[in-house]
Amino acid sequence: MQYFVDINAKRPGAGSKEHPFKTIQAAADVAMPGDEIVVAPGIYREYVNPKHAGTETCRIVYRSEEPLKAVITGAEELKGWAPVEGEENVWTTRVKNTLFGDYNPYTTKVSGDWFIATITAHTGDVYLNHKSMYEVTDRSQVTKPEPSLLSWDQEFSVYVWYAEQDEERNETVFFANFQGKNPNEEEIEFSVRKDCFLPKEEGIGFITLSGFTVREAATQWAPPTAYQDGMIGPHWSKGWIIEDCEVYESKCSGISLGKYLQPDNDNRWLKWKYKDGTQTERDCILQASYENWDKEHVGSHIIRRCSIHDCGQTGIVGHLGGVFSVIEDNHIYNINNKQNLAGAEIGGIKMHAAIDVIFRRNRIHHCTRGIWLDWQAQGTRVTQNLMYDNSLGFDRSRLNKENIGEFLGALGEDLFVEVSHGPTLVDNNVFLSDRSIKYASQGGAFIHNLFAGSLPCIETGTDNGAPDIKSQRYTPYHAIHGTRVIGFMSFLHGDVRFCNNVFVQRPVSALFHEVQASVEKAEDPNARMWDTMNFDVGTFVYDEYPTEEEWKKQFEGYCGMGSNNPYPNKYYSHLPVWAKGNVYLGGAKPWKKEADAVVDDSFVPELSLEETEGGIHLVTNLADYVKNLQEGVISTNELGMAFEPEERFENPDGSEIIFNQDYFGEHRNPAAMPGPFATEDGWKQNL
Repeated sequence: MQYFVDINAKRPGAGSKEHPFKTIQAAADVAMPGDEIVVAPGIYREYVNPKHAGTETCRIVYRSEEPLKAVITGAEELKGWAPVEGEENVWTTRVKNTLFGDYNPYTTKVSGDWFIATITAHTGDVYLNHKSMYEVTDRSQVTKPEPSLLSWDQEFSVYVWYAEQDEERNETVFFANFQGKNPNEEEIEFSVRKDCFLPKEEGIGFITLSGFTVREAATQWAPPTAYQDGMIGPHWSKGWIIEDCEVYESKCSGISLGKYLQPDNDNRWLKWKYKDGTQTERDCILQASYENWDKEHVGSHIIRRCSIHDCGQTGIVGHLGGVFSVIEDNHIYNINNKQNLAGAEIGGIKMHAAIDVIFRRNRIHHCTRGIWLDWQAQGTRVTQNLMYDNSLGFDRSRLNKENIGEFLGALGEDLFVEVSHGPTLVDNNVFLSDRSIKYASQGGAFIHNLFAGSLPCIETGTDNGAPDIKSQRYTPYHAIHGTRVIGFMSFLHGDVRFCNNVFVQRPVSALFHEVQASVEKAEDPNARMWDTMNFDVGTFVYDEYPTEEEWKKQFEGYCGMGSNNPYPNKYYSHLPVWAKGNVYLGGAKPWKKEADAVVDDSFVPELSLEETEGGIHLVTNLADYVKNLQEGVISTNELGMAFEPEERFENPDGSEIIFNQDYFGEHRNPAAMPGPFATEDGWKQNL
């Protein structure tokens, strides 16, 4: 059955084409499996709580009648502005707190585990023509706003707002500096609702949301040890499809595939500070495994062809609830660009426990971090993505020795894989940021990528840095293609494969190299605990790691406790590295044990990205170099298995992967060129 919704209808109807509902919620209250809800163009200022689940064969579909013309927003219009006497460009207005119900975003602070608590921000925002202004923490800062040093948009950062409470009148009072604009002549909104389209109850599965614009909600910080908020989300259910949507201006996260509420372990690190966050994370994973965290109940979602941008924390966030999902063909950009939120849960995509999740053909750029795969990236595949400008988005000409420390918090990369045992497969991607892969993990395979950035964090980032005793981060690994926890282990590092990649060293600021050198020389090992600050490109960071043969030799003649083994502690030495068929240009450096590396420091690589009306493409001469190089096609059988989970680098259904398709999906010849493109022409096509 079809139901129709039109906010512009003269009066509420019963959902027919002739007499439509006026709200999406009215349709959501009655829609049952197999029904479709068609929503006419208009602005729907409501929170939609889907009441009923679809089924795998009979979904409930919510569809915008015209693509992106049906807008679900968490904001209301903010009117009645009056100029403040004696303060140039400053205006004020007020609203009754009864508007907010039991959730006032202007008394609710952004907070949660892994949020940097020294930053003060409320979950609400004020928007000038659908762009969030900058909250300041003192009334005086509205009168004379200073540009934010960290913001990626210096010019707009002086458009500021401040809110305070009038307790006597039970009102929220706003002050804002519109820099000469008259707010009564502009479109000014303020976020009122926490979510836009997200069921209150768990288990409301098999929903499709197609073609909507979703914007401007007062979402809360979404760490892995809490209920994870988002403007859109399936809330611990199975089989959602979110497609062809534009999602933007969430205070924290745009789309959440995240964790359900565990009342006894919700932001427990923040609430009960005596147990470390790493341990509370382990606690919540095991609790979930006893509470129906499995393929039958959770995950298997699809997010595709969405434009997700200008969110404060993440474009897509998830923990546990995103397992077995596919995230493909999305455009994600301008995430955390205001730099008004900080903590360990920020990125274009931030996923914990991305078990058997495929990230495919996404374009991710101008985020403080592209994709962050944290804990349990097991069976995860990152393939055919384009990533660039995901670090240091500010004006680099302003950097100097005195202020560089202020920018290091924005030092991200295209992909961060943290404390995971794999198998994590990264193939046929184009990585163009200063830092390509931050890899504080093991059990990885990097096949047919283009790396124009460095590999920082090798051997770091897996210890909590306690001052007195060792505090290694033990993380779980799971049954193959499942969620059942099989074991926990710390990190030996290594267990990584590099095959048929192209590495290009581009010029790096001398100041960055000074920072890198200071970290390398620091006597305090904590200086290297989370990041090596490496900007040099190549696999040389694994120079001291063994080959497979060297590693196995350590165990010769050893058959158990009491054996005559001269190397009794080699169970806790670095795992081996494999490398073959890689190309290193412009000063990029190979692993010293790579037998067939192609290294050419005389070739001067040209590599940049150009965006025109016709598309986005590489400006490069790399095709001239690699077109005559021939390497064998790689397959699952050659890559072996990730050491700790003993799982192969294979498809989620257990089938073998043959890497005979390139970035575009074009077929690769058996004598394959290194890099992400199968042909010389591939280097010249629009990306």
